[in-house]
Amino acid sequence: MEQLTAIRDLQEKLKIQVILPQDDTYDKERSIYNAMIDKRPAMIVKCKNKKDVQAAVLFARKEGIEVSVRGGGHNGPGLALVDEGMVIDLSLMKDIQIDPNKQTAVLEAGCLLKEVDKATHEHGLALPSGIIGTTGVGGLTLGGGIGYLSRKAGLTIDHLREAEIVLASGEVVTANETSHPDLFWAIRGGGGNFGIVTSFTFNLSPIKNVYAGPMFWPIEQAHEAMTFYDEFTKNASNDLYGFFAFLIVPPGDPFPEHLHSKNVCGVVWCYTGPMEKAEEVFKPIRQFGPPILDFVSEIPMPALNGMFDELYPPGMQWYWRAHFIKELTDDAIRENIKHGSKIPSMHSTTHLYPIDGTVHDVKSEDTAWAKRDVRWSQVIVGVDPDSENADKVTKWCKDYYDGLIPHAEEGAYVNFMMEEGESRIKASYGDNYKRLAEIKAKYDPDNFFHVNQNIKPI
Repeated sequence: MEQLTAIRDLQEKLKIQVILPQDDTYDKERSIYNAMIDKRPAMIVKCKNKKDVQAAVLFARKEGIEVSVRGGGHNGPGLALVDEGMVIDLSLMKDIQIDPNKQTAVLEAGCLLKEVDKATHEHGLALPSGIIGTTGVGGLTLGGGIGYLSRKAGLTIDHLREAEIVLASGEVVTANETSHPDLFWAIRGGGGNFGIVTSFTFNLSPIKNVYAGPMFWPIEQAHEAMTFYDEFTKNASNDLYGFFAFLIVPPGDPFPEHLHSKNVCGVVWCYTGPMEKAEEVFKPIRQFGPPILDFVSEIPMPALNGMFDELYPPGMQWYWRAHFIKELTDDAIRENIKHGSKIPSMHSTTHLYPIDGTVHDVKSEDTAWAKRDVRWSQVIVGVDPDSENADKVTKWCKDYYDGLIPHAEEGAYVNFMMEEGESRIKASYGDNYKRLAEIKAKYDPDNFFHVNQNIKPI
């Protein structure tokens, strides 16, 4: 009863919307991108600004309530939610300020990538980020941020200039190269361990349109296609990016009917160089095979970033696993084909995301994101709209993951991990883990923020 009175005070005095289990909107508000997650928070606090976030943090500390933080709600294992605790929901914090002259953006933590793409594109600019428009900018950035512009411009964190952060104490600080530089280092890849970022300031890249889109080859040609892709991208300029995929062609427009529901392999390309040179760059790619589908053309950057949004709406069953891959050996290619040719559902897939090029220009110790020397971050996703197929897609994903272990580096991109234990987290941060744990002890000694890929304080 005392806690309920305190919640009402939080609502009435501070004008914060608090959603409780008895409220009509509770089930809607606790739903996240992955429908396989079914957590029941004690309360969901809908914050509109940093003062709301401060109030929520201080309330949770006082009442001894476990806390999770929700931005876009895309996190695979559902770490945006916490059973019987408080969800600090940032999804209403949507302010976007673009300075086209300085080529910078100040983004509140509730922004989605598609909202950022729309705002930056109007000025001929882009933020290097992910590949699904409904992803939240907060979680993506704090984990590192990989996407179509990684080879050209680096990770999302490589464009972060500063961040406004509510600490576990309730204090608000600004972290950048000169103010709390240790905290600034840690949030560039260290996840949500160190506080709640309420706004981000980024440098933007002068990119408006790209020459991009999917290109498919028959599954029978997968070994030759992966080998060609490996060699071609290894020697390509940083203007050319492409992630390799095994997939089932969706049975509908714009795909031709004769390819519907076929298991194929392919690459989704993105070329950021001069448009007048695009045909020349892609000539050897088109000569290989040739492809059975070629949808590569000049398109606006937001169209590329949102290309798969309709295919992957919120509310599907998801199970993720991931690896860092240094080299595509013949054995690694064969293992990929073994599982990639047995995709269990139309939405299930695997992607090999390049993280070379400009990503390698930054030293591993310069940011918390430690794996700067690998070539790919591979994600395997078992996805299906029907909960009855959850076990089937999960088993395929786990088997695929297990099969690649001999060909993978230690650890994985934390944004692609499920809840896999402390040793897996330590492996993902490598030599940077000890420093992260020391910074955690400085800014969050009680591990208040622990519903995440947790780094324990030392």
